[in-house]
Amino acid sequence: MTFPNGFIWGAATSAYQIEGAAGDDGRGPSIWDEFCRRPGAVRQGASGDIACDHYHRFRHDVALMQGLGLQAYRFSISWPRVLPCGMGAVNEAGLDFYDRLTDGLLASGITPYVTLYHWDYPLALHRFGGWLHPESSDWFARYAEVIADRLSDRVRHWITFNEPQIFVGFGYQDGTHAPGQKLELSKILTIGHNVLLAHGKAVQVVRSRSRSTPAIGYALSVSPVAVPATESEDDIQAARRAFFAPSRPLSINNSWWTDPVVLGHYPEDGLALFEKDLPSMGKDDLRTICQPLDFLGLNVYFGETYRAGADGAPEVVPFAPDHERTSFNWPVAPESLYWASKFYAERYNLPLIISENGMAAHDTVSPDGAVHDPQRIDFLKRYLREVQRACAEGVDVCGYFVWSLLDNFEWAEGYCQRFGIVHVDYPAQQRTIKDSGLWYKKVIATNGAIL
Repeated sequence: MTFPNGFIWGAATSAYQIEGAAGDDGRGPSIWDEFCRRPGAVRQGASGDIACDHYHRFRHDVALMQGLGLQAYRFSISWPRVLPCGMGAVNEAGLDFYDRLTDGLLASGITPYVTLYHWDYPLALHRFGGWLHPESSDWFARYAEVIADRLSDRVRHWITFNEPQIFVGFGYQDGTHAPGQKLELSKILTIGHNVLLAHGKAVQVVRSRSRSTPAIGYALSVSPVAVPATESEDDIQAARRAFFAPSRPLSINNSWWTDPVVLGHYPEDGLALFEKDLPSMGKDDLRTICQPLDFLGLNVYFGETYRAGADGAPEVVPFAPDHERTSFNWPVAPESLYWASKFYAERYNLPLIISENGMAAHDTVSPDGAVHDPQRIDFLKRYLREVQRACAEGVDVCGYFVWSLLDNFEWAEGYCQRFGIVHVDYPAQQRTIKDSGLWYKKVIATNGAIL
């Protein structure tokens, strides 16, 4: 069985994780530049100062993508690279880089998917109030204008935010990601609301200013996916309830971050739960947030299993102690891709793209010069079969982006986790396509028939 005709096969990265060149050509500092200099914040004191040096090596990386047969490449724009202070003067050198990258992709037959925000918030704006500032959504809209005006004659596919619940929850509530704050819930909810407003305004900007017909989406982290223990209706309903329950921590809360964007309202049970901490909202805020979208992006890595308890309430079924896990200690759960797609399609009725999926492993270059990663091939094969299953049942999944093209800077984990289908020797900046990359090339060439 193959995937639907026109299914898009791609790979994904983000700016801070691969570009490097942190101080080059007028780029301003981001909150991650500052966070990485905080003692103990990032494993082994690592930073994205150099990362994969993609800024200087992008032509070679595009050639790698072409060699792999990628049909699409999802990358993010570094906001402080194009607007060093977050607003005001535009850095033409930064925009020129994304011009050259876009042109290189198109010349190689690869469709660019541009993510406007993947966590590298301009430090100058953060010091001016950041996402708590009442004008923060307007700052983001002006940034979106700059990018749309420059790239929309060639870029048609856009994603406003990557995993808002993660950068808000980990960056401002848990303090484990940049900017490393631990704010009270009322401020977290205000930040979240401002981010959703920024999303809506960015959609308006891209639609109104694009010089080609845009396809606009929004990418969410949906892990851990609630997976039913069996396919009984009771267990499926229990998993569905757990998956969209607003009582989940905000960093893994699906309904709070998606209902306003797609349905035009916050979930009622969430409003009741957070009542005393809710931010003040303008009468038109939800109308601004809820803009027509062309797709939703789902970033899926793992799941947890639920069954219906005695009263039908969701009940977690623990994994066995020896359950297979990645080097990140995430449980391998291929069926999470099927259920995430199915549950999101039911609730939101939008086309879906798997905007991230992959696994971390401790990959090394073997004496034969190759990087043998059979565990990743097995992982991707099992997960992709679940996408195939969803498509066969009529779920509108129209693309898949493996995370990641390159081994890269994995946020607070530094360089200790390798997600790439291409190995990076960081000191030498040497790229080696892993066995999984060669296998993925065959998947693409056969539209999934080899699965």
